[in-house]
Amino acid sequence: MSWAEAGQRWRQKLTQVDWYLCCGVLFLLSVMLGLAIGARQLNLIVNDADALPIESVAVKGERDKTSDEEIQIALRDLMKRSFFSADVNQVQAALEALPWVYQASVRREWPSKLKVYLVEQQVVAHWNNDAWLNVHGQVFEAPKRDQMDELPSLAGPEGQSNLVLTTFRQVSELLKINGLNLKSLHLSPRHAWHGTLDNGIMLELGREDKMARIQRFINVYPVLIKQLKPVAKVDLRYDTGLAVGWENAQKESH
Repeated sequence: MSWAEAGQRWRQKLTQVDWYLCCGVLFLLSVMLGLAIGARQLNLIVNDADALPIESVAVKGERDKTSDEEIQIALRDLMKRSFFSADVNQVQAALEALPWVYQASVRREWPSKLKVYLVEQQVVAHWNNDAWLNVHGQVFEAPKRDQMDELPSLAGPEGQSNLVLTTFRQVSELLKINGLNLKSLHLSPRHAWHGTLDNGIMLELGREDKMARIQRFINVYPVLIKQLKPVAKVDLRYDTGLAVGWENAQKESH
């Protein structure tokens, strides 16, 4: 074979290899282009609220202070998104921002529903006149609802709500065993305790030994109610005794 024939055969092989390479590159580019177009179309569909709308929200959980209307208003803007683009964390945050909602959980249910479970605040007391305490001793603000006037009134410095609630439960339980009901309990900025019974008697408990002082009041209470004058106030801030303020005497002093 001559050098000319060998060169010609080599050029034919290179041409064949280049052709295969070009075909392969073109095929790869077409596949990538198809995937890109498909991904774009899928993204448009996923985010299209008309194509995949959220058709309903199923709300479960015991609630008597949060209305359907409040939930609808809270989710109004979020419901404009598609089933897939709606952020369940944002839905959860919007629901938990409602004043009487303590906790919310949200999940999607194919093909077009959001399932919500709500836990409302379990209120146990008024707090500092304009707020509420839940069962965990946490302060929250919410509009008043029916049948809440009978709740006890608690008050104290900021950050002391859990301590006040715990103390109220302890004192209230001891009094209730002896037929007495605690209506309010306040902790002053100087950390002195003041209580009021549902019969109007005010109790000055001071800073220390409050449970021992409550027991001292319980021991002497049967004697106090036998007096002709109604009791207005009992000062228990003494090591062994107490001081009694009579209702008529307080009225006369005013």
